[in-house]
Amino acid sequence: MKPLGDVPWPPDPIVTERLILRQTKPEDRQALAELLSNETVQAYLGGPQHTREELEQLIPEDPNTRPGIFAVEHGGEFIGRITIQRRDRAWAHHVREEGDEVELGYEFLPTSWGAGIATEATRTEATRAALGWIEKTLPGEPIVLTTQVANERSLRLARRLGFVEVERFEAYGAEQWFGHHRGD
Repeated sequence: MKPLGDVPWPPDPIVTERLILRQTKPEDRQALAELLSNETVQAYLGGPQHTREELEQLIPEDPNTRPGIFAVEHGGEFIGRITIQRRDRAWAHHVREEGDEVELGYEFLPTSWGAGIATEATRTEATRAALGWIEKTLPGEPIVLTTQVANERSLRLARRLGFVEVERFEAYGAEQWFGHHRGD
């Protein structure tokens, strides 16, 4: 994946009814390490690439290293992140010949799942807010999303957000769903 390029960053926090989307900050490091090392969260993303201990060493003191990574906050606590980046041409599966589409991703901590925080409505609220930011900041850019077909929650969310299937393909030992955002 590639960085977004020259976009205004950090943006003002995006405040929704229940959430705040903001740049990551030093206080998020422990929760980021948990998110990225959690086997449940990473199950559909090829599994954790590092242990929590390794990530605690690898994540910089200030984790706001590049534009397009929003921390999702609920009640003052980090509950997940939304990533917005460029889909490099080297990757297969694009909606335009030159590639370079904007790709949306999302991950939420399991501790927020059982508490009713990261319900589908809340995940939808957070990702809709991120989509609004993309549409305002990068108007007219195609927006894509990839998720494993087996990740039913993610697939439902993608469809609810207005993503339509472009194709399915095999990667990381599983069937993947590649979608393009057509709006609501």
